[in-house]
Order: sequence, then C-alpha cells, then structure tokens
Amino acid sequence: MSYRIAVTPGEPAGIGVDLCLQLIQNPIPDTEVVIIADPDLLQQRAHILYLPYELKEFDPSASVVDPAGSFSILSVPLPEPSIAGHLNPANAPYVLQTLTMAVELCLNKTLDAMVTGPVHKGVINEAGIPFTGHTEFLAALCKRKLTVMMLATEGLRVALVTTHLPLSEVAGAITAPLLHQVITILDEELRSKFGIPQPRILVCGLNPHAGEGGHLGTEEIRIIEPTLNQLRAEGLRLIGPLPADTLFTQKYLHNADAVVSMYHDQGLPVLKYKGFGKACNITLGLPIVRTSVDHGTAIDIAGTGGADCGSLLTAIDTALHMVARIRSSASARSY
Repeated sequence: MSYRIAVTPGEPAGIGVDLCLQLIQNPIPDTEVVIIADPDLLQQRAHILYLPYELKEFDPSASVVDPAGSFSILSVPLPEPSIAGHLNPANAPYVLQTLTMAVELCLNKTLDAMVTGPVHKGVINEAGIPFTGHTEFLAALCKRKLTVMMLATEGLRVALVTTHLPLSEVAGAITAPLLHQVITILDEELRSKFGIPQPRILVCGLNPHAGEGGHLGTEEIRIIEPTLNQLRAEGLRLIGPLPADTLFTQKYLHNADAVVSMYHDQGLPVLKYKGFGKACNITLGLPIVRTSVDHGTAIDIAGTGGADCGSLLTAIDTALHMVARIRSSASARSY
C-alpha cells in the first residue's frame, strides 16, 4: 500500500521547520509527505542549518507514489518573514491556514492523514484569535462537538477527559455526559484504528486516593463510579476509578490498553517521563487521522540544529499504522 500524508510545521519561528528539514533527508518508503508551508521559510532555515533542500510542488492529480518515498510542498505564503526564535503575531493566521488546508485535503481523501508540528498558543491569542489548541481547532473544522486528546508511547496510551483548562476549572468540567462520551470514543477508536478487539481501559480518579471514600472529594462517588458502571453494562472493559499515584505502576498497567486521565497534568507527566521524544499526540473522534509531536515549539533552539526529530517520526509512523488499520478494516467489510 502507498500513502500520502500532510505535515504542517506549526509555528514558523519554532523547531517545526527544523524538524521538517531533517525529515526530508530520509524518504519514507511508499509514502509521499506533503509539507504545507512557505517554501521561502524552509529555504532560509535550510541555509542556516546547512541542510540540503529541494522539494517539488505537490500534484494532487498524480496517481502513483514513488516506492522509494518522496517529499513535496504545498505552498502557503507567510504574511511577514519569520526569524527563527522570534515570535510574530502577524504570522498566526498562516499557522491556522496550513492546518485548515491539511484538514480539507484529508476530508476530501486527497491525503490519508495529517501530522502536525508544534504551535504556540500564546502568540496565536496575541494575534486576537481565540485558540486553545490543535485538538479543539480541528474538532471545529471537522464539525465534531467532542474529540479526545490521547498521547501514546511504547507501552502506554493516555487519553484526557479535560485538556487545556486551568486546574481551578477541572472539577467543574468533569460531568457524567462528558466522561461517558470520552470513554466511548476512546473504546471505539482503540477498536477501529488500533485493532484492539476488546480494549482494557484504566480510569484515574480525580482526587487524591480516588477520593478516599468521599473524605477527599466526592466526584468519584457522584460522577465517575456511576458512569463507569453504566459503561460496563454496555460491554466496556473498565477498571477504576483508581488512585492516579499508584495506577501508573506495572501492577495495573500490565495488559492495559489505555489510561483515562481526568486532566492534562495528571497523566501526561508520566507518559512524557516514560517516552518523551518518542511519543506522539493523537486526536480521537475525528473523521480523519491526525497525529502530532509530543513537544512544544522550543523557540530557544530553533535554527540551532539542536532539534530532535524522534517524536515527529513517531507521529508519522503512528499515522501510517492507523491508516493501514482503517484500510484493512474497510477491505474486510467489503467482502
């Protein structure tokens, strides 16, 4: 099978551009990688990094992918020239335009998946554009009310009930309907996009010691436990709510397919400690395949040659495996 995937470098002043230039030095067999970016930006950064740079224009009408792999570019001009390490709010619309184009090409089946480099939420908001993250932005583009953010590395997947919220707002945001939807999406996509027939999912409590029987918080008793019981009655294999400080041990993780974390900094520090640089971010619940790097824009090292391409390669490899699984399932259903 052959594949065509989009890669968006993200913030033009960050390391996403460096990572794309590292990427194009080694083609991926049977895969055309379409970089959606300003070619002048890539050319300038390639000069700084002393990396070879030559990309053909993307031709959506081409019917054959080079078995040896290839790279092409879909040009999007920057409003203003970008300097590595220097954020410029004037270029924020460009970042969102590259994402929008990638989504459209995936929705119309021109491309099989999209892989995103890191964006800088702060500079996008400074440009006057409300933006909380890729996950929410892509959900709006795909007209999905809810998507699920999941990070994965070898031996561990962590999905989030809430994403980019201040800690003071987390407890109020966790409701029975939200929890039910998040776990349902996670279970469905572990089956359809990862080929796990009966996912075994561990669920964190919200409070220390999972509430200690109501003495350290009542969310487990009022919301989490009843929701898990309802989902179990629907056939899902769920364990929890478990105290988050002991859930991430081999005793519980052995044979687990995923963990549900109630908030961003409950589960992701453990995952990033385990696999930072070799992990990726996956958006579940979209009609397209989207993965991303597990790190930020690293403005301080952009253009220095110090960027590590490991997470981007993991994100691409994960996207390709997901697409292959989807194709295999579709082929099986056609018989």
